[in-house]
Amino acid sequence: MVERIFRNYITVPRAQRGFTLLELLVVIVIIGLLAAYVGPKYFSQLGKSEVTIAKAQIGAFEKSLDTYRLDIGRYPNTEEGLAALLAAPASAAGKWNGPYLKKAVPPDPWGHPFQYRAPGPKGEFDILSLGRDGQPGGSGEDADITN
Repeated sequence: MVERIFRNYITVPRAQRGFTLLELLVVIVIIGLLAAYVGPKYFSQLGKSEVTIAKAQIGAFEKSLDTYRLDIGRYPNTEEGLAALLAAPASAAGKWNGPYLKKAVPPDPWGHPFQYRAPGPKGEFDILSLGRDGQPGGSGEDADITN
């Protein structure tokens, strides 16, 4: 019986026998090296994309606030906040022509609420995301993002 198995092994062409353990190990090592090289570059780009998303969301809020101001004649105050884009505040009930956003105000890409101040220290209004850490200040992905 052993002779028959050995004879079949020898007569089977090399292409039909499969891979050796050494060949499989070499392929696994190559895949591991590629993952070690590409992985950090991919995850650093992920952080940059979250900053870009936050800037785009702030830009969309600015456009909605400009439309609100055209209808009402002023920007919502700090107490009314971004919620004034979804439901008419009592002070603007007759002129309000919204909702100015299709959906509820989303959190920033890191899950923190956007902050709105009117008047703001930098302009008529400020929209602020505190970045990844959720704390004022910071650098890199932790930096504050504002309009």
